[in-house]
Amino acid sequence: MKKIMYPLTIGLMSMVLAACGAQDQAKKEEEPKKTEEQAKADQPSQKEQQKQMEEMQKKMEAQKVDDKKTVATVNGQAITGSDYNSVLSSTQMQMQQMGQDPTSKEAEKQVKDQTVNTLVGQNILMQEADKKGYNASADEVKKQIDEIKKQYNNDDKKFQEALKMQGMDEKQLNEQVAESIKMNQYVSKEIPAPEVTDKEIEEYYNQFAQQGGQGGQKPPKLEEVKPQIKQQLTQQKQNESLGKKVEELKKTAKIEIKI
Repeated sequence: MKKIMYPLTIGLMSMVLAACGAQDQAKKEEEPKKTEEQAKADQPSQKEQQKQMEEMQKKMEAQKVDDKKTVATVNGQAITGSDYNSVLSSTQMQMQQMGQDPTSKEAEKQVKDQTVNTLVGQNILMQEADKKGYNASADEVKKQIDEIKKQYNNDDKKFQEALKMQGMDEKQLNEQVAESIKMNQYVSKEIPAPEVTDKEIEEYYNQFAQQGGQGGQKPPKLEEVKPQIKQQLTQQKQNESLGKKVEELKKTAKIEIKI
């Protein structure tokens, strides 16, 4: 089971981060300007950057486990090292995007716990979807596979190369797509999107606008970003509902963590 759409989405965070970045830039402009030579001296060389990237990659690879190892069981169903390593990569990437080093001593346990918790949550929800009888038809799976192939201009060679880079084959992709469809069916029917009020949208916008104003940027009008804000808040609420559902199902599930 790989990469089911369960982790929290970012949404408008990039807009907020852009505003924060503008604030940082304003502070930098107040500092004495460095000469071009001094600025170049402060920048790591291309070789140093490459070396740092290679070292980081080695450290992240070292956090992986054997693909065949059982990392946990949920109601007797095994979660393999292959599943773990797939979600681990996503966890590491999320931490890097937040400016954190996933390979630091302090982050090591956090990375492992977050990865295991994500897998357990996915597994519990998938088992519940199976119990409820949700299923993906062959036509639904084919339709999504065809959409994926379009991204490669229906070039089978490029498509196969992309699969290989992900460590997958077509059978595994079909299984992943089927599980994703089944999960989406379950979530949409059993955990419908909560309502987002105009007041909640306005409060979110005011916070965003205040951050943008502090950075010296004029924020867009509420009408311009209202659909994006509503989508973001809806996703946040649905993820909260999903989290609550997982915690509820955990109370009666038999879970064993083996790493």
